[in-house]
Amino acid sequence: MSKTRLLLLIFCTLAAFAGAQNADSLFLHQNYYKREVMIPMRDGVQLFTSIYLPKDQTRQYPIMLRRTPYSCAPYGVGAFSDRIQNMAMVRAGYIFVFQDVRGRYMSEGVFEDVRPHNPQKKTAKDVDEASDTYDTVDWLVKNLPNNNGRVGVWGISYPGFYATMAILANHPAIKAVSPQAPVTDWFVGDDFHHNGAFMLMDAFSFYSGFGKPRPEPTMQGSPGFSDWKTPDNYDFYLRTGALRNFSEKLGMKNIPFWNDLMAHPDYDAWWQARNPRPHLKNIRPAVLTVGGLFDAEDCWGAWNLYKAIEGQNPAAASNRIVMGPWVHGGWARTGGERLGNVVFGQKTSPYYQENIELPFFEYYLKDKGSLALPEASIFLTGANRWEQYTQWPPQNARPTRYFFQPDRGLGNRPPQAGNNYHEYVSDPAHPVPYTEDVHLSRTREYMCDDQRFAARRPDVVTFSTAPLSEATTVTGPVIADLWVSTTGTDADFVVKLIDVYPDTMRGRENGVPLGGYQMLVRGEIFRGRYRNSFEKPEAFTPNTPTQVKFELPDVAHTFLPGHRIMIQVQSSWFPLADRNPQQFIDIYQARDEDFIKAMHRIYCTPEHPSSVILMMK
Repeated sequence: MSKTRLLLLIFCTLAAFAGAQNADSLFLHQNYYKREVMIPMRDGVQLFTSIYLPKDQTRQYPIMLRRTPYSCAPYGVGAFSDRIQNMAMVRAGYIFVFQDVRGRYMSEGVFEDVRPHNPQKKTAKDVDEASDTYDTVDWLVKNLPNNNGRVGVWGISYPGFYATMAILANHPAIKAVSPQAPVTDWFVGDDFHHNGAFMLMDAFSFYSGFGKPRPEPTMQGSPGFSDWKTPDNYDFYLRTGALRNFSEKLGMKNIPFWNDLMAHPDYDAWWQARNPRPHLKNIRPAVLTVGGLFDAEDCWGAWNLYKAIEGQNPAAASNRIVMGPWVHGGWARTGGERLGNVVFGQKTSPYYQENIELPFFEYYLKDKGSLALPEASIFLTGANRWEQYTQWPPQNARPTRYFFQPDRGLGNRPPQAGNNYHEYVSDPAHPVPYTEDVHLSRTREYMCDDQRFAARRPDVVTFSTAPLSEATTVTGPVIADLWVSTTGTDADFVVKLIDVYPDTMRGRENGVPLGGYQMLVRGEIFRGRYRNSFEKPEAFTPNTPTQVKFELPDVAHTFLPGHRIMIQVQSSWFPLADRNPQQFIDIYQARDEDFIKAMHRIYCTPEHPSSVILMMK
């Protein structure tokens, strides 16, 4: 394609997108009017709330509520949102309500990150996000004209956490809730920690702005850190060094929640109180959990919120999950037809909005349709098609173990006798990057990036099958079962599941040759000190084979004939995750000189058979 034709195509695409946006905005202005109110909570605090009401008052409408710490802007009754999450629902007719949560933007009160749920409220002073949701819903159904007495709650990311809290509100008007990419557990799997490893880049970039105290209600957000002095995040974070330097040199000591992160290195009672999953019992509303297979922030939360509800409620509970080939919130913000170099062959986001999300709320809030939605609507990457399942993981998926081999093969037979292992030096001064590209902000595309750059490093070990003779589908969690040793007393381990394209494959995407492409299907890090307990970390005994077994978030992927299944193992993923000093010390208080090299071994013996377990048909 010529450069002129490419520019013309880009211009036409942008023009079409702008036209669609303008049409959506025009419809909203023509068919809705806006109110702004302060809704009182039981303790006297008032929460700022924007309400979009249909001008047609000849019928009744259900209410859709989203509570957010990110502002319900634009403010002012004449200022309309450019686009509400699903325009198909706007056109179908709903009352839309957006609320600044307690202590954020224009609402009164004091904000608390992932405020713990309190199921034992005794006085009006005992408040949490569930009670604020209850009080909000109660006010809405009693005060908004022409509402039908039914409320749906939705939200993406942090608003997804507040949607989860709506399940716990137990207001009889709340009939349907959709937590989407929900913040669920910030220590085990979402956003700022993965299996105890601190996700440095996201935590610093986010909390340098979001975490600044708000002394009084405001319409303005706080800017984040901007004095990078380089376009290269790898260089910036490596030069900054140990975590304590971010506090002492870059001003993060002035961020209250950053200090909380530094003060709670283990999964103690403080963290456990911020996990809503144990409370999700005897739920009343129908739940539709939504997430992205390539969500860099809250993929874990979507899978595990669904599983918590499924495991703690009777079979009669209405509990469904949707996972598409999306980045964080991609089902509401992108067409969902591709990510980086990987193409999915269809616009998955409009399909979800029109065929899953809209029918779900129409059924539970309006009694419309028969709701022929399955338990699990999952997009199968590789095969590039939607699949419907009666349960997740699928009933016919069986755990299949793939053993690491001495010759770096990957197969179903255990390794034979011999003192076989693969070793590498992990050097905190030269950590493995999470992407080969130079960027300042963390990319979304790394979740399916080509991993050839990593496979070529001496501190990354690869294991691969022969080319597959038939399509092989993996549906469910991936279990890494490693036998390792280290010359240090602590170590991180990153395990990646990779789809290796045939060397003979033709074509390019974004200039990248697809022949031999190593597509990241799922990657995850685990901080080795937590191998037996997130609450009680343990040091490694140097040079002693030790089992490190952990679960990666679920996948839904088909490895096509001619492709190979590859596993990569490494001990840093920088600056996505912070570096491990490879000594059993408090990493949040470690100094630059505490970071040392260590030799790690991955064992492939009958006594210590390292492997991965894949859920396969």
